[in-house]
Amino acid sequence: MTMEPLASRMRPRTLDEVVGQDHLLGPGKPLSALVGTGRVPSLLLWGPAGSGKTTVAHLLGKAAGGDFVQLSAVSSGVADARKVMERAKGSLISTVLFVDEVHRWSKSQQDVLLPAVEEGTIVLIGATTENPYFSLVSPLLSRCLLLRLEPLPPADVRVLMERALADEERGLGRIDVKVTDEALEHLAGIAGGDARIALTGLEAAVLAAQAKGEAEVDRELAEESVQKKAIVYDRQGDAHYDVISAFIKSIRGSDPDATLFWLARMLEAGEDARYIARRMVVHASEDIGLADPRALMIATAAAQAVEYVGLPEARLNLAEAAIYLAMAPKSNSVIASLNAATADAASADPVPLHLREPGHPALRKHGYGKGYKYPHDYPGHVVEQEYRPARFQGQRYYRPSGQGEERAGEDEREDGRA
Repeated sequence: MTMEPLASRMRPRTLDEVVGQDHLLGPGKPLSALVGTGRVPSLLLWGPAGSGKTTVAHLLGKAAGGDFVQLSAVSSGVADARKVMERAKGSLISTVLFVDEVHRWSKSQQDVLLPAVEEGTIVLIGATTENPYFSLVSPLLSRCLLLRLEPLPPADVRVLMERALADEERGLGRIDVKVTDEALEHLAGIAGGDARIALTGLEAAVLAAQAKGEAEVDRELAEESVQKKAIVYDRQGDAHYDVISAFIKSIRGSDPDATLFWLARMLEAGEDARYIARRMVVHASEDIGLADPRALMIATAAAQAVEYVGLPEARLNLAEAAIYLAMAPKSNSVIASLNAATADAASADPVPLHLREPGHPALRKHGYGKGYKYPHDYPGHVVEQEYRPARFQGQRYYRPSGQGEERAGEDEREDGRA
């Protein structure tokens, strides 16, 4: 007989047993208010793994009374949901349908839920680790209350582990093995806000100590039992976009240490090194630009190194480029000037005649190329003339930031020499 995992056995049975999520729990807070009234609307629980979505769903279902049905979108489909909805139509009691990992259903599968939710045939509770604004259909979002759960801080994770160690009925209280503070600290730290990881690691460590006949779980045994935490990172989901966003913002903020932190997380999680390199190439022009023209060269060289060398060695090339970009002076003049020029360039104004190419003698009779001044025929190889349609003459797009090497360019513009 397989024993139920500790994380499942220790699932809170009441709101008072729930740890964390202070923004949702407490007097006047959304979850407490819903449980207190006993009237539960259709809602979506959005949060990372191990933050308590399933626990909250069960507590809300219990508060609503009636029939509570749980489906997993991983192993269940529309046919299962239809059966629940059909049964709910003829029921005298309310039906709460909890769909875990609801984002795994396709958009058309999600649409099947809409009539029942709209008519109140069922109370839908959906749980998702993915951003619902991207992974769920808009009509479903508009019909549900959205509650965001946050990762548990290490202090709250430790409370849950200590509770499990003391509980003789559901937890590990009957096992005569002590767990040191250092071991608990390690387990809470590597959990990454996921209570399930911490409790699973705790149970593994305690059972390992019991099997060895040892009376204590120290940090070393905890490390052996858990080995290494799998980084929470879905290359197709929120983490992919959130982490690369943090990486780029750290470079933009000139923080090399934060830059290395996020780079390391991506590399450890198996992110495509070519994707990281491409983003750095873009960033070199978008946020550094002419303040340090070498930034683009270094980012491009790193991208080439990824293709030529490959991982794991190319991680050094990526790190070197990332540090350089973070330390470089910053300027967004390139993207700002391009955006400003794009707004005007969208016009249908014709190319001025003197700038047109007279590829045929007959075109010269129509004024093509007439009046064009060849810069190399003038002192300094520069000559004043207009290069845009008449209504955009004098419009200035490129405005040097004055940062880094853009100071020289700014002086030249002001002197009329460029």
